Amino acid sequence: MENGLVVRAGVVIPDSELGWRFSRSSGPGGQSVNTTDSRVELSFDVAATTALSDVLKARALERLGSRLVDGVVTIAASEYKSQWRNREAARERLVALIREAIAPPPRKRRPTKPSKGSVRRRLDDKKRRGQTKRLRGRPED
Repeated sequence: MENGLVVRAGVVIPDSELGWRFSRSSGPGGQSVNTTDSRVELSFDVAATTALSDVLKARALERLGSRLVDGVVTIAASEYKSQWRNREAARERLVALIREAIAPPPRKRRPTKPSKGSVRRRLDDKKRRGQTKRLRGRPED
């Protein structure tokens, strides 16, 4: 394996900051499911990490707030029979989660006005629709 998880350019989570736990999986595996610890839990302490700058750490803590327990995010993977594939799946999910959490906020929307032409077309359509509905009414005697 590598010397860490590459989240993006300049952001690498060292393996020493990742915590692994293994347990028996309830998923596929047949007879071997009761004997192998194929379920994987990957823990990463976002609050105490040195891999993220203060700005990125604050952003990640804010965005992952609901998923954190004492500043630690935990990802469980048990969809594969093999522990190795579940480890890879957990690593990929953690990278995606952290990448999304430290992404810069989207640009503010610049408010714009509808063009005069679009306003005119909208009002014309409304008038036409009203005319159509008016014609559906009962003829007066």
